Amino acid sequence: MNFEKSIAANKRLHDLVPGGAHTYAKGEDQFPEDMAPVIDRGDGAHVWDVDGNEFIEYGSGLRAVSLGHRHPRVLEAVRRELDRGSNFVRPSIVELEAAERFLASVPTAEMVKFGKNGSDATTAAVKLARAVTGRPLVAVCADHAFFSIDDWFIARTPMAAGIPDAIADLTVGFPYGDLAATEELFRRHEGEIACVILEAATQHDPPPGYLEGLRDLVHRNGALLTFDEMITGFRYSESGAQGLYGVTPDLSTFGKALGNGFAVSALAGKREYLERGGLRDVNERVFLLSTTHGAETHALAAAVAVMDVYAEEGIAARLHDRGERLARGVREVAAAAGVQDHVLVRGRPSNLVFATLGEDLEPSQPYRTLFLRELIRGGVIGPSFVVSSALSDADIERTVEVVAGACRVYRDALDARNVHAVLGGRPVKPVFRRFV
Repeated sequence: MNFEKSIAANKRLHDLVPGGAHTYAKGEDQFPEDMAPVIDRGDGAHVWDVDGNEFIEYGSGLRAVSLGHRHPRVLEAVRRELDRGSNFVRPSIVELEAAERFLASVPTAEMVKFGKNGSDATTAAVKLARAVTGRPLVAVCADHAFFSIDDWFIARTPMAAGIPDAIADLTVGFPYGDLAATEELFRRHEGEIACVILEAATQHDPPPGYLEGLRDLVHRNGALLTFDEMITGFRYSESGAQGLYGVTPDLSTFGKALGNGFAVSALAGKREYLERGGLRDVNERVFLLSTTHGAETHALAAAVAVMDVYAEEGIAARLHDRGERLARGVREVAAAAGVQDHVLVRGRPSNLVFATLGEDLEPSQPYRTLFLRELIRGGVIGPSFVVSSALSDADIERTVEVVAGACRVYRDALDARNVHAVLGGRPVKPVFRRFV
């Protein structure tokens, strides 16, 4: 493949945009050197870069485009609203329709407020929990990768430059699946923790009784439970992870799949808490969410269309089926190449990630680079194996063929014990690091 135009475009991006992308996870440093395609267009599960290279795409839009690019029903809804105006001085009727549709899809929630990105929603949830409880601390699951761009979360990462230490002291961590450790955290910070925020599940289903036990533990200690459903929402089930696992949080946040690439997020939860940000509550008012573009009509129309498609076409089940077929194929070809202990597929079938382990069976950025390079060379791109419902049987078969070739190269590198000799450039890097 030729990447000449992408290389030139990346250089121009770095000259004008810090990091060369508007999301760190899309950065050039996340891909092999000189193999970071700049996308020109997408259709279904395929994308084309500025050099004309075609790829089968995974993890589309950081897991947002779960129906595939240019989904006809979503585009029809968006075009209809664009012709009617996109933003007004008062709420549009689409805001009511979207709220009703969301709460019908996620019946464990009683109220909802829309925003444009996930950080809007998660930070609003934290602020609301602090207002309700009168407490300063937020407890985040230390095993989960990301919750917000805002200081309360970033302060606890290696990229905390510019954030006072006092902010970091207001966030504490707990391990997933360990109720005893979380109970100890509450004892250590008795009367100080406002909320516990986590993803209900990531690479594994929760241990039996864990979410129920966590909910009860949080409530016994006077705090609120928040589920970050940015990834699990709709992708795990039409009613989110809370519907799948049967545990209702006090607050929850949604985004990504909700808009199929259009900018929309949601803060949802129990009425008694969300009314604190409204005009009908007697308690001190909470400045919850107030965004100029949070209720753009075309984005909310996209969300309504997405929810309709999910419900009518069984999209969550289709994502599960696509992922199961892909995971089975990848595991088979990894075993055939003798790298089944080094190239791993993890997660719920609708939300698959891959792990690349080195000779010591520890996660390896150089081996990740090698694997990504071979996938891209074969016409497959993505930081994960997160599927969209637009993937065809032929797409999955082709992906497995490409993975098989990548596994053979991987085996050769393991045998030579010198992966750096075949990388062709610097290895990919973790997003959260202190220096370039």
